[in-house]
This record gives sequence, C-alpha cells and structure tokens, in this order.
Amino acid sequence: MVFVRNLDGKTLYLNLDSSPISFDSLSLAVEILTGVPPHLHRLFLSSRRLLPSSSPFLLPPSSTLTLHLPLLAGTQPPAAPSRPPRNEFLNSKPPPNYVAGLGRGATGFTTRSDIGPARAAPDLPDRSAAASSAPSAGRGRGKPPGADGDEDDDEADDKGYDENQKFDEFEGNDVGLFASAEYDDDDKEADAVWESIDKRMDSRRKDRREARLKQEIEKYRASNPKITEQFADLKRKLADLTPEQWDSIPEIGDYSLRNKKKRFESFVPVPDTLLEKARQEQEHVTALDPKSRAAGGTETPWSQTPVTDLTAVGEGRGTVLSLKLDRLSDSVSGLTVVDPKGYLTDLKSMKITSDAEISDIKKARLLLKSVTQTNPKHPPGWIAAARLEEVAGKIQAARQLIQKGCEECPKNEDVWLEACRLASPDEAKAVIARGVKAIPNSVKLWLQAAKLEHNEENRSRVLRKGLEHIPDSVRLWKAVVELANEEDARLLLHRAVECCPLHVELWLALARLETYEQAKKVLNKAREKLPKEPSIWITAAKLEEANGNTTSVGKVIDRGIRSLQREGVEIDREVWMKEAEAAERAGSIVTCQAIIKNTIGVGVEEEDRKRTWVADAEECKKRGSIETARAIYAHALTVFLTKKSIWLKAAQLEKSHGTRESLDALLRKAVTYRPQAEVLWLMGAKEKWLAGDVPAARAILQEAYAAIPNSEEIWLAAFKLEFENHEPERARMLLAKARERGGTERVWMKSAIVERELGNTSEERRLLEEGLKLFPSFFKLWLMLGQMEDRLGHGEQAKEAYESGLSHCPNCTPLWLSLANLEERMNGLSKARAVLTMARKKNHQNPELWLAAIRAESRHGNKKEADTLMAKALQECPSSGILWAASIEMVPRPQRRQKSSDALKRSDHDAHVIAAVAKLFWHDRKVDKARNWFNRAVTLAPDIGDFWAWYYKFELQHGTEDNQKDVLKRCIAAEPKHDRVVMYIGFGSIT
Repeated sequence: MVFVRNLDGKTLYLNLDSSPISFDSLSLAVEILTGVPPHLHRLFLSSRRLLPSSSPFLLPPSSTLTLHLPLLAGTQPPAAPSRPPRNEFLNSKPPPNYVAGLGRGATGFTTRSDIGPARAAPDLPDRSAAASSAPSAGRGRGKPPGADGDEDDDEADDKGYDENQKFDEFEGNDVGLFASAEYDDDDKEADAVWESIDKRMDSRRKDRREARLKQEIEKYRASNPKITEQFADLKRKLADLTPEQWDSIPEIGDYSLRNKKKRFESFVPVPDTLLEKARQEQEHVTALDPKSRAAGGTETPWSQTPVTDLTAVGEGRGTVLSLKLDRLSDSVSGLTVVDPKGYLTDLKSMKITSDAEISDIKKARLLLKSVTQTNPKHPPGWIAAARLEEVAGKIQAARQLIQKGCEECPKNEDVWLEACRLASPDEAKAVIARGVKAIPNSVKLWLQAAKLEHNEENRSRVLRKGLEHIPDSVRLWKAVVELANEEDARLLLHRAVECCPLHVELWLALARLETYEQAKKVLNKAREKLPKEPSIWITAAKLEEANGNTTSVGKVIDRGIRSLQREGVEIDREVWMKEAEAAERAGSIVTCQAIIKNTIGVGVEEEDRKRTWVADAEECKKRGSIETARAIYAHALTVFLTKKSIWLKAAQLEKSHGTRESLDALLRKAVTYRPQAEVLWLMGAKEKWLAGDVPAARAILQEAYAAIPNSEEIWLAAFKLEFENHEPERARMLLAKARERGGTERVWMKSAIVERELGNTSEERRLLEEGLKLFPSFFKLWLMLGQMEDRLGHGEQAKEAYESGLSHCPNCTPLWLSLANLEERMNGLSKARAVLTMARKKNHQNPELWLAAIRAESRHGNKKEADTLMAKALQECPSSGILWAASIEMVPRPQRRQKSSDALKRSDHDAHVIAAVAKLFWHDRKVDKARNWFNRAVTLAPDIGDFWAWYYKFELQHGTEDNQKDVLKRCIAAEPKHDRVVMYIGFGSIT
C-alpha cells in the first residue's frame, strides 16, 4: 500500500504489489485515482522527484507520494472546495465567570419553566459516549461509511463545524490515522483494562474523599447545631425527675414584650338586656311553657332552647378527663396502669433520632435501592438494605427485603443466615429449612438450623441430616460428637476419621475415648495417615505416661522426632517448648521433661547454650510453667555440671516453688560437683536452720569447712548460727579460732559484738583496740569504740575516738554524724554546727551531712536557718531523694503538693520521695493512692526499715487484716538492714 497526497490536501492510497513497478504504470495508477493526466504529473517521494525511466523501481511499503502540478501561464491552481471557516471557540471551554452577551447588555435569564443554566453547554462529546457507541457501530472511532455520508458533510458545511468530530484531550483529533480501523476484541479488552484502572484509582481515593466529606459535614453540624440537638441532653435528663419535680414545673405563659405593654382599659355600664339574659339562664322554671303544653309536654320548642354555657362545658370536659385518668391510675381489674416511674424510665430508653440521622437513612435507603435494582444478584446489597431498615426500626420492611434477596440469590448462604436472624422465632425454622433445601452443602446453614432447635436430640438429628449431605465437614462432626454420649461419640468418631482421615483432632479425640490397646491402634493408624503431625507422637507419650509406662515416654518422643525429621519436618524448639508447657498444664510431667530433653538443644550454638537455656527457664518461670523450667535446668546441669550460676538458679527455683526435700537434694548434688562454692554450702545450712534442724545445719557447715578450710564466710556463718541459737561460748570459740588463723576486720568486729552483747566491756575494749592496731582504716571499729565510751558516759574519750577515726577515715559520714551528735549533746548547737560545716567542706555533695545540719537547726527552733540550709543543699545536691523528702515535710501543708511535684520531676525513682508522697496521700485520706505509693517505695528500697514501718502503720489504720499480714510477711522476707537513724545519726547496732 502506497499513500498519495493530492492537490486538495487529501491522502489517498494505492494497492500495489511488492514487486518493482515502472514509472508509466505508476502514472497510470495515479491518473485512475486522481483523474489528472500523466503529462502533468510531478511525483515526489520524500524530497526526491521521480523521473520517467525505462527501468522499473521499487517503492517501499506504506510510503507517501506527493503529487504536484506545474503552473502554466494564464492558469491558476485548482481551487480547494469552499468551506466556511470553523469557529474554534464553539468547541472550547469558556473562561471562568463568562456570561454570554454581558458586554453588549444582553444578559441571559431563566424562567420557572426551564430551570437550569442560562446558556447551553458546548456540544463536546465525551470519551465514554464514544466508547459506548463504537462497539454498536461495529467499527473504530471514525465515522462508519454509509449512504448518508454526503448529507452529513453538507450539514457540517452549513453549521461551520462537524458535530460528529471526536476530540480527546489526551489523544487529540482521532479522525486521522485510526479513523477507519475496526473495533475488534483487542480494542475492547484494552478499553476494559483502562476502565478497570480508572475504577481502581477512583476507589483508592474514595475512602479519603468520603472521610474528608464526613469530617466537613460533622464540622458544619457542630458549628450549626439544630435546636432539637441542642436540647437533646436536657430531654434525657427529664428521666431523672421525680413526680414532685414534674408537678412543680410552672405553666407556660406568654411573657413577650407585646403583652407586657399596658393596654388601655375602659369600663362601660352593663346593659339591662345582658343582666336579664343572665338571670333567665340561671333561674329554674317549674311550669311548662304553653307551647310545650300544646305539644303534649314531650317536645321542646326550638325558640325556647336555652343558650349553651361554654365555660360550663369546658369544666365538664376537664372533670370527665380527670375521672378517666384516676380510673386508669387506680385500676385493679388488670387494665393498663400509668406508672410514673416506668414512664420516666421509658423516656430514658427512647432513642432520639435527629433530622441529620433521618436524612442519612433516607440517602442510604435510596442508594441501596439503586444497588438492589441495578444488580439484584448481589447478596451484600440485599443484606445491607435489610440491616438499614432494621436500624431504622422497620423490622417488617427488613424482613421483606431479605426475603426478596433470598429469592434473587438463593445460592448464597449469607442471605439465608441474615433472613433467619431477622425472622421471628416461629418463622426462623421455616426460613432455614428453605435455605438448606436451596444450598444443601452449606455447613453454616446446617449449624444454624441446629442452633434453632431447643432439644439436644433434635439438634443431633439435624446435624446428622447435614452429615448425609456433607460427610467431609469437620465442623459438623465436632458438633454432633459434642452432643452425643461417650459410646455414641466413639462410634461417630470411627465414622468421622473414615470420612475425614486428614484431620488430626478427630483421631486424637477417638484415641482419648478408646481403651489403652485400642488407643495405640488408633494412633498408629493416625500416624500412617498423617506422618508429619507431631501432636500424634505427643499424645502417644501422654498415653504411655497415663498408663504408668514412664520409661517408654522418652523413647516415644525420641522416635517421634527422628520420624518427623525423616519426613522432612523442621523441628522448631519454640513450638516444642510450648507443647511441653501444654503437657505440664495437662498434668503430663514426664512427657514435658522428655520433650525438653530431646528438643531444648535444637538449633542452639554450643557457645550460646548456657545463656539461651537460662533465659528459656526464666521465661517459663514467669509464665508459671515451673516443671518446664525445672526440666530445662535439669538438662542444663547434665551438660554444665560445674557451673555455679546454673546451680544457684535451680536452687532459687526449688526454694520458691519446690519443697525442702527437693531443695536439699539439689544442694547436696550441687556441692558434690562444686565443693568450692561457698554460697551453695551456706544456702544448704541456712535452709536447715530455717527448718529448725540446727544439728543438720551445723553438720553442713562442718563439711563446708572441711572442703574450704580458710573461708571467712563459713566461719562467720557458723558464728551466726551459734550466736542466734543462744550458744555464746561456741560463738566465742569459733571467732577465737578465726582470729588465730588470720581473720579479717569483720571477724574482729563480730568478736567485739559478742562481748558487747555479753556485757564484757573490758574484753570488748581490748578487742577493739587490738583490731584498730591491725586495721586502722576500718571505720566501724572506731565507731564501735566511740559508741562504747559514750555508752559508759566517757564523753571526752568518745570524742577522742571519733576524732582519731576521722583522722584515718576523713570521708566516713557516720563518724562525722556521730561526732556532731555528741558535740550537740555536750557543748550545744554551735559546736555541732562547726563540726557539720567542717564535714561538708571535706565531703562535697553529701546529702546526709546537709540533712543532719538541717535537722539540727530544726530541733533548736531555727526554722529560717533550716530553710536556708535546705535551699543551699538542694542547689548542691539537686537530685537527692532524702533532701527532697525532708523538704516536703518542712514546707507548710498548702505548699506540699507543689513541692512533691517538683521532687518527682527531679528524682522520680527515689524511694524517699515516693514514701514522702505516700505519707502526703495518707494525711489527705486518699487510701488507695497512699497504698500504691507505699508499695512502690518498699519495692524500690526493701532494705530500709522505715518504709516498712510506715507502710505497716498505714495498714493498721486503714487496711484489712489480710493486708497487714501481707505487709508483715513481705517485711520479714526482705530482712531490712537500714533505717533513718543509722543513716543520719549513726546510733544503733552496726551489723
């Protein structure tokens, strides 16, 4: 095919063979096509002119030839067919706010008959119309050929533009190259693809657009509420009014300004006729009228009818109404009685539907009606329409709609289920019966039909009927088995595993109902059907354990894991640990231990085994799976026999959740493999001592001393055991042996404590002096020496002891506090102030020293000086909890809340601040908050005894007996060793 462009700009085409062609043949073909003689031809191929030649030449396919004619003298080029100029503005979009004719004063207008725009929109056909009309014509997007083509051209020439011209903003004027192309299946498929893309893009923006529209509507309604919505909350409050309040509501009246104006009142005398008429209406006549006597006395003449008194009629109606209401309220014959309380309750339960909600329901109803009419085979449309009517309170309309949905979509189970839900109890069975008849293979419908039955026998009959249609439904089998007794359930499960052999739950349920031998056969069959199911092997292990074959449990689990690995099943240790915990909850402890033993090391690197196993055991302990954690520790101890940390973790587990016998056995085993671990020996001895078996504890310590002969901890533990059990001579002998063998400063301190408790002051002084010669930098010996002299009344010797201790230990806070307290008692506040000032200079940022100075000033009534010191202390130690706690106690009561807020900002997790806040809540009678804060304080610092004392006192005042016992028990377990007295004064025993 070769294209030829003629004189008037049109493009024609020639059907030529692909073989070479001569110039004469080409000219002849052009003459036939255009009617131009050959001698006038000037043919150009691109920019090259074709000249006559004897040799043929080859024209490329789809090439374009241009035909030119020479201009001869006295001639003109043929004129193109006249065509009126096309006005482009007719098909273009007008500018914004343009009104035709406004410039010349001719403005458009509309009438009531033609409501709409004042000007007609330009006739621009859209793509959708073109696409919809193209397939019907059977051609492409161009104009289909026909006999009326010339008439259309004439009409286009008359109008100045072509109405059939199709213009697309993206593709331009498509009357060009593809105008005559056929609209085939590929074009149809392409249009469908683009249409689906457009729909997809529109759906992606739909949610955002709808959300924005909904937000704008809510914003508009919030800024422009209706009167009914403004008073909706007040209407609801009417339900709480009492009958007396209802009666006290005044009657409504007209209080407008118009009625408040004084009206002109005029008084005129009453006419005599009116008075006479009133007298006649009120008088009683005992004689008959002559006219009535003429009528026999049985008729009243029309002229003698008395005038009706409207006031009396109104009073009579009110009386009748009051009698009816009284009859209703006092009815005892079973009639409806007006209950004022019930009436108020009904007011509260009424749903107030605003105009906006009604409008939304109407719009949704119209939309869903369109959905069900345009696509009646769409089940969600019917369901949504029925639920809309249900929300609107029109239950009957909802039932009718869903019934139509069932007729239109009889094969959809959701429609039938919705119809059953909306139907009345009497009609629900009939509806579900039609549903299962239309869809006999629907499991949901059969289950719903069974739920509608109130008798278990009828339910079982319905489910068995469903199994006749759907024998492979696991849900139906489970439901019918749950309703059957044990014997029938076993028979049903035999049939169920035949119909559903690949469902493991049915096999396991059958195995649980069978005897031991039959259960093993069932599990073997299940293993053949499901070789990759681990729960079958676990059930087999539980079966062996339940029948006393504990030795076979480990073999079954081991065989199961190897079999699963042969089948290509990946062994996930996390999943198997969960199965172990499930076995523990089911009471199968041996199975749990076997699972842990065979799977705990799967997928764990050798260097990570200890850390991973300890973490797993702690997690199981947190979840309450004690046996699983015990099994993990037991397996870990078989691998790490000499790891002290694992032995301690296992011992702590046994101490918390085991028995004394199990803990003793574990510790005995531990010291066998780790005889050099002092803590294991001491834990065993302490447990025996707490159990009341002092000889056994003494024997354990003797064994420990034999294993570790130079252990100071064992010596001190033996001393504590003897001293606490009132054996001072034994304790003194043990300490003497420890001192002979080179005891540390702790041994000398304990020796002095024993002598102090026994009252041997001279021996106590000797031991302290000898200990200070050996350990002059141990501040507790200096402190004990000063306390001893102070106790004996030797103030100067005590002062010398403290000063000597400070010369060796200048940074010891307890020594400075003890010296300051001694100076305050002996020489007054000034000396104590000087000592504390010197202490603060040598120990910067020490909150205990600042607190001691503040309390010393407070004891002597120097509140202003104490406040100044507190401000300086908080500047130097801004995050000190004890300073902030003291500051809260010092400020006046109205300022404590603000001060506690500042303290929590600076030191949120300090136990002293939390305890101070707890006491603040306690004083404000906020019991629950105070309890929570006290609990938080003792949790953060269980070693401080003051917190426990305040907590216990609080529970004594506001708590129950159980709370008091719980606090006391927790305090004994925590064993607090510090208190405020020791902290900032230094008195008391040093242990």
